[in-house]
Amino acid sequence: MAHKTADQYLLRVTAGPDYDPSTHALVAVNGPTSVPVFSNHCTANIKVRVQNYRGLPHGSPATSAYFSTAPHTHDQYSIAFSMIPHTTVSGNELLFGNDFDRPIRDRLPPGTETAFKIVKWAIDPGLEGDFYSDTPHLYGPLLSSINVLRVGPKATKRDGKYEIPAHLHEDGITEGAEGEEAELRKEKQIPEDAAARKKHFLNEKHRKDWEFEEGRVYQGDFFNPYIDFNEFALKLPGFSLSVLGYIDAKQDNLRRSHEFRYVMKNKSTGDVFFVVVFTLVPKEDAENESASITAAASDEVKQQDGEKKDEYEPKDDDLD
Repeated sequence: MAHKTADQYLLRVTAGPDYDPSTHALVAVNGPTSVPVFSNHCTANIKVRVQNYRGLPHGSPATSAYFSTAPHTHDQYSIAFSMIPHTTVSGNELLFGNDFDRPIRDRLPPGTETAFKIVKWAIDPGLEGDFYSDTPHLYGPLLSSINVLRVGPKATKRDGKYEIPAHLHEDGITEGAEGEEAELRKEKQIPEDAAARKKHFLNEKHRKDWEFEEGRVYQGDFFNPYIDFNEFALKLPGFSLSVLGYIDAKQDNLRRSHEFRYVMKNKSTGDVFFVVVFTLVPKEDAENESASITAAASDEVKQQDGEKKDEYEPKDDDLD
C-alpha cells in the first residue's frame, strides 16, 4: 500500500437531520453562518470551526477568531449548536458521540484500545463504547460530555414549526443561563461552572432528574485539542494515533474517503436529532467533483441561453 500523507486529502464537513448523506448540507467551516437542521425530533443551528482548516468548500478561511480567544487557543475544532427538542427528553436519554455504519475493527490502528482508556480516564469518564463490535460506537451523556451547556428561553412556533430566536447564535456560547432559565438550573442544583456541571451529571440520578423540555432552546459547544481533523489523528498527552495509513480506497469501493461522524441521539429510542460528518476526500476526487459541478453549471447556462434565443420572436420594427 502506498504511503498516504495528509496533503493528499481535503476535509469536508456536512450536517443534517439523520445519517442519510442526501439530507446533509455542506458546512461553511470557519464561516459566519450556521447550518439550519430540521429533523423529526429537533430544530437546530450548527456551526463548525476547524483550526488550520484545509478543505471544502474551496476558499474557506483557514482559521477563526474563536481559536485566538481563551479558553480555545489550543483547541483544534468546535461543534457549536442551538437546539430545540420537539418532545421532552430525559437528561439520561440524550447522547452525544460517534458511531459507524459498519465494522471497523480490521482497520483500527494499533493502540486504539490504549487511546480509548486514556480518553475515558483523563478526558471524559462518562464515555461508553466499543470500536470492535459490529456496530462501532462511542457515546457519552450530552449533559456530562458537552464542554459548554446553556439553557435558553422557550421558543415560539411559526406555521407550526419551532424557530430559534434571532438573537441567539452559535458564537461565544457560555455556560449557564439567564433569568427564568437560571432558576431552572438552580432548582436542580446544577453547578454554574462547566467542569463541575460535567462531573455532577456523571451521576445517573442527577441526569434522570433533568429534562430537555419540548420547545426550549438549549445551546452547546463541543471542543478539544486532541483531534486534528486535517491529519485525521488523535493527539493525547504522551500518545499519538493516526489513521491515515489505514484508509483503504479499494475497501471503500465507491466511497474513496474516510468519515468520522458526531451524532446527537436518544439512547432508548434511537431517534436521531442531528448528525455532523467530517470526511477526508482525496484531492483528485474533490477536483473531479468540482469540475463536474462547474461543467454542469456551464451546460445549464448554455441551455438557458438557448431557450431564450428560441423564445425570441422578431417584432416588425426589428425587420426594418
